[in-house]
Amino acid sequence: MRGLRNSDAGFGLISRALHWGMAALVLTLIALGITLSNMTPSLANLWLYGLHKSLGFMALVLVIARMLWHRISPPPPPIGAQNALPQRLARGVHALIYLLLVVIPIAGWVGSSATGIDTVIFNSLTLPAIAPVSEAWDIAAFTVHRIAAWILAALIALHVAGAILRAFKGEPSLRRMIRGL
Repeated sequence: MRGLRNSDAGFGLISRALHWGMAALVLTLIALGITLSNMTPSLANLWLYGLHKSLGFMALVLVIARMLWHRISPPPPPIGAQNALPQRLARGVHALIYLLLVVIPIAGWVGSSATGIDTVIFNSLTLPAIAPVSEAWDIAAFTVHRIAAWILAALIALHVAGAILRAFKGEPSLRRMIRGL
């Protein structure tokens, strides 16, 4: 269990697996979302919408699992001065990323519910509707979903740029998320 949990010096295997797994999942969702937004829905591509909903629900479950895991095994403290502007910005970016990782799939779920079409996950689990069938709810929820996704993409770019910049400066933050050191 020792290598699985976070320590004061680094991230454990579970945190690293959740981080990189979610990174791959979210980037896939963003690419798929962009693709879907440029398509006209048809019977030929309907499965892509189902895939997007399924992966989005999986991302919601994983972000909740990640937040619970960080309560069980708190992440190590950031490297560097805690009150320095870069650290405060990094904490703010992380907080917004987590917030959006919850808001985006819920907004998608609300929007899907508002269309009156069942939200089916991996062709097996039908989620309950969480909004009334309503064009106004549909438009509002998918507007939030789309705008929040673009903001998330920008924050991810900022997060990656910050990690690369710190790595070039010799800070071990990125190495600790890759190897746990």
